[in-house]
Amino acid sequence: MLELAILGFLAERPLPGHELRRRISQLTGYTRPVSDGSLYPAINRLTRAGLIERRADPAAGAARYVLSLTAAGRADMLQRLRKPAGHEITDFTRFYVLLAFLSHLPDVAERHAVLRRRLDFLEEPASFFYDNERPLRAEEIADPYRRGMLLTARATSRAERTWLRETLGEEPPVFDTGCTDSDPHAPAAPAS
Repeated sequence: MLELAILGFLAERPLPGHELRRRISQLTGYTRPVSDGSLYPAINRLTRAGLIERRADPAAGAARYVLSLTAAGRADMLQRLRKPAGHEITDFTRFYVLLAFLSHLPDVAERHAVLRRRLDFLEEPASFFYDNERPLRAEEIADPYRRGMLLTARATSRAERTWLRETLGEEPPVFDTGCTDSDPHAPAAPAS
């Protein structure tokens, strides 16, 4: 996630290290703060691999430098976007980092393939809580805080799936109840 964010921001324009850190911190938010202890080793790995270049920034002083993406770095970033690992599709924050740079892929079909993988993941019934192997719905949970977790997750998932379908040019699924609720975890509509 961190390396993709570095490559993605540098694909937009060369940046000094402190500006790159600020942008990555804004992207990942409070859930995954970026420390110097993780950022600068990642920058060094990418530099050693020839994916980014570091050059002095004379306008900012002797100790300052600017990072830029190399041709190999652009190719690596595009490959990471084309073929994200499974956890980059299923993890909310990792997927959002991927999504932030997906427009760098020049082929719409490749972008849609990534979005399709995310939608397929979101379509699978899931929960934070299970009865044996069966995912529990919010309506089956007595604890108000756990129910709140499920209701919030349901709303977020529903909104994301709606956006994904619109972007992919798809219609929401029609369930046997005749409703077009796009949430597989939603309770069935009462029969008329």
